[in-house]
Amino acid sequence: MNHREIAREWGGLLETLFQAQAGVLEAAVAACVGALSSGRKILAFGNGGSAAEAQHFTAELVNRFGRPRPALRAVTLSADTSVLTSIGNDVSFEAVFSRQIEALGDAGDVALALSTSGKSPNVLAALNAAREKRLVTIGLTGRDGAAMALYCDHLLSVASAATPRVQEIHLFLLHHLADEIERRIFP
Repeated sequence: MNHREIAREWGGLLETLFQAQAGVLEAAVAACVGALSSGRKILAFGNGGSAAEAQHFTAELVNRFGRPRPALRAVTLSADTSVLTSIGNDVSFEAVFSRQIEALGDAGDVALALSTSGKSPNVLAALNAAREKRLVTIGLTGRDGAAMALYCDHLLSVASAATPRVQEIHLFLLHHLADEIERRIFP
């Protein structure tokens, strides 16, 4: 696939997302703004590339996205290797995020889950734990991620099964979320 074909595909995916899920995106932004404005936090998580994107997003919130402003409360659940490996070793890999939701999540916080497949057992377990604790749940997934819908208040699904395209659109969505959060909390 050459760069023009990728750009065309990327543009089509964004257009489809914004046409079909504009209301979901707005609801996700509003949930994040509401939580952060009331002193709550965002707990972001995912595996592999999704873990990196979750970490990138929380860095934008804790530090800044576009301009200097006060820090916002956000934590990446895939960033603490000691916690991850102890839970993975002593309990199970499936519990690496749900156990942290149990420890760190409070009602009204946001659990932001990324999974290109939407089928990652540890992501689904964490979303389930978040629902039980009354966190607002937001999911970012790919075309085949319907399993996440059972656990998400707001599910943004990229209409592709190609992991690179899904992750590229997820990064765009995370930048959009960070920009809107910053703009609405600090006008």
